[in-house]
Amino acid sequence: MSTDNTDRSLSSDAWFVTTHWSVVLNARQKDSLNSEMALDALCRAYWYPLYAFVRRQGHSPADAQDLTQEFFARLLAKEWLSSADREKGRFRTFLMVALKRYLANEWDRAHREKRGGHAPHCPLDTELAEARFESEPAPGLTADRLYERRWALTLLESTMNRLREEFGQANKTAEFERLKVFLTADKSAIAYADVARDLGTSEGTARVAVYRMRRRFREVFREEVAHTVATAEDVDEELRYLMSALAQ
Repeated sequence: MSTDNTDRSLSSDAWFVTTHWSVVLNARQKDSLNSEMALDALCRAYWYPLYAFVRRQGHSPADAQDLTQEFFARLLAKEWLSSADREKGRFRTFLMVALKRYLANEWDRAHREKRGGHAPHCPLDTELAEARFESEPAPGLTADRLYERRWALTLLESTMNRLREEFGQANKTAEFERLKVFLTADKSAIAYADVARDLGTSEGTARVAVYRMRRRFREVFREEVAHTVATAEDVDEELRYLMSALAQ
């Protein structure tokens, strides 16, 4: 299941020219279709952590929808991209700083505007978002901590979706569904004989299948993190930070 990206070394900055956030940073000072598409892709993938942040700040579902929608409308219009700091090259950090600035300075004006006054740049599934927010398992988390945790979970969800798609393209959907529970399991706890029986294969083949899936999971998760940072040097630190957020 290798890809062109995984064939390249993640220690090379050249690889990061193609990641979403690097494209945005490299092109933010000029008109660039690639930059607009990259920013749109990032916003579509990571809008829910910001919606959850706004809700945890005490805003109603309707106001949170308005605020998040207007924030992305301005962001996608590149109004604030000039403030993106490459030295702090994490899309996660940039979004949070920009959102807090927006909430502090623009709430009154945004609240006066009629809902629906602007065409949505980043469509939000607010019904799904509200259902997810109501089921958040950690009501004691601050808005900032909830944002960080949700950011990490969104990356994991994207990773799982990519893996599911890859297995599906290889006509191995059943194998994916059987093995996915072992992605974070202790190796000693995996009953390979049971896995082999369920997959109709040998125990040795089952071990190889689990090993390859776990390895591919790590590769894809690393790639997903790489999309949100500016350089290769940022990836390991961001991975450690996200793991700590998930542990909360």
